[in-house]
Amino acid sequence: MTESEPDTSDKIHRYHLRVYFEDTDAGGMAYHARYLHWAERARTESLRAIGLPHQFMMERHNALLVVRRVEVEYWRPARLDDSVVVETSVLRVTGAQVVLGQLVRAAEGARDRLAGLKVGLVCVGRDSLKPVPLPEPWRSVLKGLVVPDAAG
Repeated sequence: MTESEPDTSDKIHRYHLRVYFEDTDAGGMAYHARYLHWAERARTESLRAIGLPHQFMMERHNALLVVRRVEVEYWRPARLDDSVVVETSVLRVTGAQVVLGQLVRAAEGARDRLAGLKVGLVCVGRDSLKPVPLPEPWRSVLKGLVVPDAAG
């Protein structure tokens, strides 16, 4: 970070986890699909951390966020018993959509990048499953958390 770059670390949610045997393939490395599971949990916990869990959106607005698109790039595998952190940041918020960047890193040592995800979410009506505007206060709070592209 330089003097001209704002510190956005307080806008990034960090979800810590450990790689268990059930997460690994026959080679002892984290199976590629597990990164999607970890990212989903991190997204859920990031909403809970700002006091706006999925359940409130469903109960109060009959709406929910669903994944529309996911891009994943893998750089290095996590291995059995590794400590890992998933960093979630908001990249963009529009009418019914939210784009998140998620970076999976080794939590200890060099904090190597393991994988990067760019996740497009869309807010839909619970019954219709058609796009609906992102309700307040989700829209305002998420817009206030937007940071430059941190997924790559």
